[in-house]
Amino acid sequence: MSNPPRATRWASHELAWGARTYVMGILNITPDSFSGDGLATMGTPAAGVVCAAVTRALEMVRAGAKIIDVGGESTRPVTADAPPLDAQVERDRVVPVVEALVDALPPSVLISVDTYKASVARAAMTAGAVMVNDVWGLRYDPEMAAVVAE
Repeated sequence: MSNPPRATRWASHELAWGARTYVMGILNITPDSFSGDGLATMGTPAAGVVCAAVTRALEMVRAGAKIIDVGGESTRPVTADAPPLDAQVERDRVVPVVEALVDALPPSVLISVDTYKASVARAAMTAGAVMVNDVWGLRYDPEMAAVVAE
């Protein structure tokens, strides 16, 4: 039987792999989430989206989530009808949610941002996210590795 990997630290958080299962709750702050659970439905004011995100995150934490992942762009395939989202629009979606989660969640919960854009990652981490979930594995934005290394 092999030994579990060493614990991983993010800011003041530590994940001790092999000691427990870590559940990540997903908050899709999009109107077009492929899974149909996007909180930013057309016409919903930004404050309403933030409130819904906090409510859902608190439910996830009560159900056992240790990590809350905030995404502002659907990961559906990019097509002519669905081009990549402008980074400023994505920041405008996720940063207020991250700021509200920092205030609302227990300090033991890690806040993650789901983005492949370095500028969005930087803004979310400035707002309080401690982890970046990059579906491109640092290969899309040449600045991402440096941002997460900071």
